[in-house]
Amino acid sequence: MSRDPARDPARDPARDSARDPARDPARDPDRARNAARGDPIDDAARWIAQARKTVVLTGAGVSTESGIPDFRSAEGLWARYDPQEYATLSAFLREPAKVWTMLAELEELLEARPNAGHTALARLEAGGGVAGIVTQNVDGLHQAAGSRTVVEFHGHNRTFTCLGCGRQFERAAVRAMPKVPGTRMPRPEPCPAGAPRRCLLKPDVVFFDEQIPPEARLGSEALLGGADLVLVVGTSCEVYPAADLPRQVREQGGRIVELNLEPAQGLAPDLLLQGRFGEVMPALVDAWERLKA
Repeated sequence: MSRDPARDPARDPARDSARDPARDPARDPDRARNAARGDPIDDAARWIAQARKTVVLTGAGVSTESGIPDFRSAEGLWARYDPQEYATLSAFLREPAKVWTMLAELEELLEARPNAGHTALARLEAGGGVAGIVTQNVDGLHQAAGSRTVVEFHGHNRTFTCLGCGRQFERAAVRAMPKVPGTRMPRPEPCPAGAPRRCLLKPDVVFFDEQIPPEARLGSEALLGGADLVLVVGTSCEVYPAADLPRQVREQGGRIVELNLEPAQGLAPDLLLQGRFGEVMPALVDAWERLKA
């Protein structure tokens, strides 16, 4: 869920590129021309086959073909709900019923199913082509497609935690709860006596003004450690600190392959695969499997 300008609003990928010539394709003609050396899908498949360790970073673009609009798009949630009013913990604590209007709509969107790109990526992991995925999405579609090693950097929608007593509830149980009259907010049983605050359910996603959970930070660090290739898929790399993860791989001497409908500004990939996730990822995995045969 989190698209988090509050974590580092001063970060500017274009300015980062200016400070770091290695990220600026204009200063590295070889990188800018590399896609012309051959079929980029075949090149990417060969790089995966040759890499010691490949990891994947995914964003909202991998789920749009499953029917979940990018939150930032014209059809997305932020076109109707100001994230400062609906997607911060402070706003939630101040007006939970108001925020639950948006959360209830999000819950309906998250009924989506994996698309062909998710399935292909799970196949790539199962075959040993990638070590795992760091995703900025909260929809669980990677796991639903069969991916096993998934770090959910911005949390997930499978469970909800009571901010009053700390009890955790499965999504199905929350959906079955009665609603507070006149709202879309679920009403669980009252918190045990002595709870520090009133009973209030929050999805286990990361709001804009919350920190990345320690387990997500540690999990992403462990996954990226030693990686010499990262596939950046369906993300504009605008939300920090997730946007820093590809640079970590580059600083380890690794390469970046980007798969996006539109190139991410400031990413400066070593190879760009431009197209739809549900078309390009299956083609990439097919090419990799031919190399491994």
